[in-house]
Amino acid sequence: MAETSAKPEVRNTKQRRTVKATIDGLEDFISAQDLHQLMLSRGESVSLATTYRILQSLAEHNEVDVLKTADGEAIYRKCQVEHHHHHLLCRSCGAAEELEVPDLEEWASEIGAKFGFSDVQHVIEVTGICSNCRAKEKGRS
Repeated sequence: MAETSAKPEVRNTKQRRTVKATIDGLEDFISAQDLHQLMLSRGESVSLATTYRILQSLAEHNEVDVLKTADGEAIYRKCQVEHHHHHLLCRSCGAAEELEVPDLEEWASEIGAKFGFSDVQHVIEVTGICSNCRAKEKGRS
């Protein structure tokens, strides 16, 4: 029997539409807690637990990007591209740049095959301090 990797269909609930519309309207990454507070301030009724569940579902369906901050908190943003990609993330302000790294994708597949693995997936996080944050730090010195 062949395995399928199709994701289960997702119910299009009012809460899901609210979370999706709110995150779609943002440019920067945001934590689940901050997203929840933003929705509350706009008079929306979505619990924090539901916000977390919906964000996880959106991530599983590649509708949002998920990054971990330096302290391990997950932050979310609407995907700018619809295929697998990576980010260069500022550890100070959270600014992110989309990265296309075809050689990395090929390497990951090759290394998996070398050890007999299939359906190889990976997460790469590249972090640094952006030029805006460096300029602010120099201004404080």
